[in-house]
Amino acid sequence: MAAFHEQPPGLEKGDTMGVVVVAAGSSSRMGGVDKIFAPVLGAPLIAYALDVLEAFPPVTEIVLVLDQGSLEQGSSLVRERAYRKVSRVCAGGPRRQDSVRCGLESLNPCDWVIIHDGARPCLDRPMLRRGLKAARKSGASAAGVPVKDTIKVVSPRRLVTDTPSRARLWAAQTPQVFRYDLLLEAHQNCAQTVTDDAALVESMGHPVRMFRGSYENLKVTTPEDLAVAE
Repeated sequence: MAAFHEQPPGLEKGDTMGVVVVAAGSSSRMGGVDKIFAPVLGAPLIAYALDVLEAFPPVTEIVLVLDQGSLEQGSSLVRERAYRKVSRVCAGGPRRQDSVRCGLESLNPCDWVIIHDGARPCLDRPMLRRGLKAARKSGASAAGVPVKDTIKVVSPRRLVTDTPSRARLWAAQTPQVFRYDLLLEAHQNCAQTVTDDAALVESMGHPVRMFRGSYENLKVTTPEDLAVAE
């Protein structure tokens, strides 16, 4: 494993990097279980991503964004697992992008920021390094994988209206990596509702570079997903 004195791709000497781990969803498809704290091989789901980010040397600070009702449980987790880089546990907003903005505004000023979904436990260091390298080229990058299935565009009446070629289709994931000032500007200036931070940056006309995530980098949304994650 490379030592941190070997400057990671994407970072200049002296650059600082913050992280927003967003986990403020309602877990509506989990049958009443709060997926973020659901046990996976003996540890809470959220702990897996936090462990990797805590141990990633370029990261200087982490803000954890949770549902209002989970703040105490999140703070207890931070203490129990002795996360030194988690500076704050804060409440999210009504939309995912509102939650991310709360996290961004809670970070100390930094050069780069990683946005990661707390419900994606299969994060690893090589993926983070690929994200930094890709972001360095354009200021914004997003993890993703080429789609395997045939994709259908469907009308409100469930009639197929188009079958786009898979050749240029990727499924977006997190982590996503940005210049901090670029992402904050996107959040401040874009009023439309989007499903990821890359879309906010795209709405400004700024290029986002896709880097290879992993087919194993699943997002836990149903009880069945917990078994797959294990």
